[in-house]
Amino acid sequence: MHLRTTLCLYVLAAASAGVLGQNGTPPAPVPQAPAPQAPTSPAPAAPAEPSAPANPFPPVDPANFTATSPTKQTVEDFLHAFWGYDQSRVWQIQAILPTPAAGVSRVLVLVKAANPNPKEKDQIAQLSFFTLPDGKWLVADQLLPFGSKPFENYRDILRADANGPSRGGASKALELVEFSDFECPHCKDAQPIIEKLLADYPSAHFVHEDFPLTQIHPLAFKAATHGYCVAKIGGNDAFFKFSDAVFTGQSGLTPATGDETLKDAETKAGQDPAKIAACSTTPEAKAAVDASKALGEKVGVNQTPTLFVNGRALPVTGIPYEMLQKIIEFQAKLDGVALPPAPAAPAPKPAPSLR
Repeated sequence: MHLRTTLCLYVLAAASAGVLGQNGTPPAPVPQAPAPQAPTSPAPAAPAEPSAPANPFPPVDPANFTATSPTKQTVEDFLHAFWGYDQSRVWQIQAILPTPAAGVSRVLVLVKAANPNPKEKDQIAQLSFFTLPDGKWLVADQLLPFGSKPFENYRDILRADANGPSRGGASKALELVEFSDFECPHCKDAQPIIEKLLADYPSAHFVHEDFPLTQIHPLAFKAATHGYCVAKIGGNDAFFKFSDAVFTGQSGLTPATGDETLKDAETKAGQDPAKIAACSTTPEAKAAVDASKALGEKVGVNQTPTLFVNGRALPVTGIPYEMLQKIIEFQAKLDGVALPPAPAAPAPKPAPSLR
């Protein structure tokens, strides 16, 4: 379940579609053709060069770049990592200023994205955040990774410690890690999206991690321990059959019917419910679920479902599928992962004739 609206960096990231775009670098001058040398007859006029798009932002004042770090290039690289998949988005770094706190700088950026309503003008928004002295974190309304490769640290952590049930490709070159809660309705909604992603990107290595929101979902932790035991006893295939069955019967995860719902899911996964129930109450099972949730907290998870694509966190159900594709392919390119584009969506069927 979504517990809060994420930082505007993520909201803006989901606002429009596109690939591999960037702005902030002045356009290259248009080369001029040499003058003709005394032609005997008029030469045909050369086609006019297209004019560069007008800069939508006010001039940058060099006096607003007085902080010693981060550099303007580091901020540019960071913004490219976040937004480079979107050709419609342009930005300009307006200021990098020191603050009274030693080593903490304030960064101001103007951002313009295409308005989805063609009848309305595009909007320019101001983004403001603070970077910390180590150059690895920024603060706006929450702490987020920063730097030229902002997702690398989380990617390394998840590659090492995300050891939940897995499927898909064996290589972790493109790794998708989902933090999920069996009682969360948004997590149920996310499952068809995950299935389509794995069908479109069969080389991706997918990992399930538990993140039970026990304060609002009283049976989420119990379902997670049962899932852990299904995977331990029956393996990955059994776990994902169990997971599908639990989400399908999610309405039965109540104090009155929860045990029967879990037993039914375990039977559908080919497991003995009595063995799973005995395993689920062991310290090992509880510690495994606690470790999974602690891993999520370590990489900044504060809502379910959260999907990490090579360390980059995305709210699965909050982004159109086409944009998820573009972000995945863009992130793979940033990480040097060879990845063929996903198949195009099927064309819509023609409307039936009224004759």
